[in-house]
Amino acid sequence: MASGEPFYADPTFWVAASTVVFVALVLWKKAHHKIGEMLDARSDEIRAQIEEAKSLRNEAEQMLLDYQRKQRDAEKEAADILEQASADAKILVDAAKADITTMVERRTKSAAEKIEQAETSAIKEVQAVAVDVAVKAATDVLAETLKGKAGKALADAAIADVDTKLH
Repeated sequence: MASGEPFYADPTFWVAASTVVFVALVLWKKAHHKIGEMLDARSDEIRAQIEEAKSLRNEAEQMLLDYQRKQRDAEKEAADILEQASADAKILVDAAKADITTMVERRTKSAAEKIEQAETSAIKEVQAVAVDVAVKAATDVLAETLKGKAGKALADAAIADVDTKLH
């Protein structure tokens, strides 16, 4: 304070006085209880939020563990599926090889049968042609041989022979 000035002219006095009045009013109106209750309520609200956050965190951790387990299970299942598919493919390949072998054997047998039939048919055709040639040759030889008296006698003997064989 400067000398000669009254105390109420000093701003420090007014700050101190207003602080004392404010504190007195707060105590008289029991506002400190209300402020305490408000702070307690806010503290309870914050505590509840923290508990909720912990609960959500625990739930999220549990979900993470569940998803990790599901991912491991899915990877194992995918590996099992691939293994099964590989085994199935091997079985199919073996079956296809067996089918092809059977088909080749069947076709080989069929071709051999066809060749045998063709040979038999060719032999029969050759025999038929040979018979035709032999009959034609025999006919020509007989036609030459049966000319004249000797032919007539041979024809008469054949007719008599047929007559005896028929009766």
